[in-house]
Amino acid sequence: MKLNAGIITKNLEESKSFYTKTLGFGVTFENEFYVLLHTPNHEAEISFLLPEHPSQQPLFHPAFQGKGIYLTIEVNNVDELYATLKKEGVPIKIDLRDEPWGDRHFAIEDPNGVAIDIVQYSPPGE
Repeated sequence: MKLNAGIITKNLEESKSFYTKTLGFGVTFENEFYVLLHTPNHEAEISFLLPEHPSQQPLFHPAFQGKGIYLTIEVNNVDELYATLKKEGVPIKIDLRDEPWGDRHFAIEDPNGVAIDIVQYSPPGE
């Protein structure tokens, strides 16, 4: 089984640009109403679909409202990516921090209002 999260949004081009330019995702497939992106290592995908598109069933028509969803992206060097994104002027929503359960992370937000937690995991106490 494989999971591909999808977001219905009018921000198709903005989403593609954000994920490819900011986070290094690649384009797996795209057409005029849909784009499927993959992580740099091809282990996960996310898709974006225009709302109210006539090719889609009504269940897939309403646009995402920008609240109540987040993505977690695990990286090998969270400090390096944090420094790079800050240097590029990407707005940081939660500054780099360590949590007692072992996460070292920071958060950004995509053009659709989706919170993105960028994390490097390590056992608590390290």
